[in-house]
Formats: sequence, structure tokens, C-alpha cells
Amino acid sequence: MEKRSVGPFKVSAIGLGCMGLSHGYGPPTPRDQAERVLLGALDAGYSFFDTAAVYGLGHNEALVGEVLGSRRAEFTLASKCGVTVGDERRLDGSPANIKDTCERSLKRLKTDCIDLYYLHRWDRNVPIEDSVGALADLKAEGKIKAIGLSEVSAPTLRRAHAAHPIDALQTEYSPWTRNPEIAVLEACHELGVTFVAFSPVGRGFLAGGARDPAKFQPGDMRIAMPRFQGEAFEANLAMLDRFAAVAADAGCTPAQLCLAWLMRKDPRIVSIPGTTRPKHVRENAGAAAVTLTAETMARVDDLVNASTVTGSRYPPALQSAVDTERTPAEAEA
Repeated sequence: MEKRSVGPFKVSAIGLGCMGLSHGYGPPTPRDQAERVLLGALDAGYSFFDTAAVYGLGHNEALVGEVLGSRRAEFTLASKCGVTVGDERRLDGSPANIKDTCERSLKRLKTDCIDLYYLHRWDRNVPIEDSVGALADLKAEGKIKAIGLSEVSAPTLRRAHAAHPIDALQTEYSPWTRNPEIAVLEACHELGVTFVAFSPVGRGFLAGGARDPAKFQPGDMRIAMPRFQGEAFEANLAMLDRFAAVAADAGCTPAQLCLAWLMRKDPRIVSIPGTTRPKHVRENAGAAAVTLTAETMARVDDLVNASTVTGSRYPPALQSAVDTERTPAEAEA
């Protein structure tokens, strides 16, 4: 698989977002199935694995550490801090909590160093410079090797980068979530920061795996997301068959179309699709071999964009807490 740069590392252009194995889309994945996903990803050429302390409140980090620990040298490991305090989910970007969370994560991940460590969300009660300063301390101590931020705006990225160079910025990006195009992608180019795209297939929607929200399991975060509710969902669903047709014309699956679209958009982008199914691990890896024409890129852009997608990506309470540039529709929500 093509390699791209993240800080000092060369990683697969498509990595694995591990969250869904423990958190976010219903109950945790059965252990044997989760192991097949993780080990299958390594065998398929993935060399970038993304987890966080908050995913299952430690469950996901422990899973990654237990399953992949013996093959630690084969991949770049990313995790995140700042939204847990001990074993509780709570926003706290204080230096003391960041350092405590890192110590806990190192133990769960069964490693003495996390390759890329993100501030998961900016705690606005703490200056971003102070939170980044704590990450810089961890780097100086050899506990992490690179520093990242998640879900921050371009101005916040610039402030943070002035305090200490930032290696990666992670936020949602796919054909149906274009917020990074407002300012963040430009800032990443300006500062030499790698952009890591999470939910690159639209939380499963653009892959065709979310056609009926009534079938979502309890605990699935999409239940509360405006795009998956009522008339907004029906409006979004109307474009899905046309998106699948574009993929068929390109000789790939809809999920592969999303990932190939991201790869062609910008050589600084690394995507981290998540899945709980080994077959989707292999399918997503296959996107690296898909070459899209300028015509196909234009068809995707015309069909799925900020003007054609209905609903904000988060419910109002969560939307207001995220420090990212917003589309006009989200600003009004």
C-alpha cells in the first residue's frame, strides 16, 4: 500500500480506526472477530492503527495492546487523551490529566512509547498552549514520539503549532463532510501538518451500510446525529443509489470510492476507516489500488457536498463543543 508521512513516520495511506470494535456503534465486537479485524489489517498492509483512551473507557486500548503487542514493530500506533479522567469520560485538557492518561494508556497498550499522541478535544478551560506543552513534555520524556490534535479549527491549530510543532490534525472528512475544506486543510499545508481523516465513508452511510436507522443497535451514536434522523435522512438517502452508480462506473465499491477520493484530493491526507468486519478490512485496503479520473472526482463533488447533504454532523450540544469550522447549516443548528 502507498506510504504517506505522519511526523517522522511513513504509514499506509489507509489506516485502521479501531474505535468501532469497542465503542460508538453498539456493543463491543466479539473478541475473536475483533482479533481477526486487527490481525487481518496488519496482514493486508495497514501500518497505522488509531485508538483512544475514551473508546470503551480503556477497552479499545487494551484490546489493541493484547492483540497486536507481539507485532508492535510492524505499525505506527496512535492514541488520544483529554476526554477521560481516570476511568470516567470527562473533558480535561490539564497538563496533569494529560500525563496521567498517557501513563494509563501505555500500560493498556503494552508499550513504552506511543508513536502519535493526540489531544482528543480541546478543553477551552485550558489554554491550548498548556495542553500542547504537556504533550511536548511527554515527547521529551520519550513516552510519545509525535504530537497531534483532533477536531480543532485552523486558528487553534496555528496557536498550538506556535507553542510546539504539531505533526497531525485529525477530524472528520469524506464526500459528505467537507468542513476541513473551509480552512483546516489550507492551514495543514501551510504548517506542514498531516491531515488524518476519520469517518471517511460517512459513518458507514456512503458505503451503503446504514440504510435503515431503525436497525441501529442501542448505543449507536448515529441515532442522535441529525443526518440520520427523519426527513434529513430520507433526503440524504435519495443520493445514495446515485453515489453507488458512480462507484460502479469507476470499477470499485462505494467505500473504496470514498477512500480513493480522499487519496486523490491531497497527498497529505491519511484516512482511518473503521470496521468490525474482516471483509471490509480487505475491501478498504483495495481502495489504494483504485485510480480515479478527474471526471469521476467531479461527479462525486457535484453529487455529495455541503449543499446537497441535509443536517449537521453532530447534535446541537455536541456541535457547540467542537472547535472546528462549521458549514452555514451547522452554524444555524
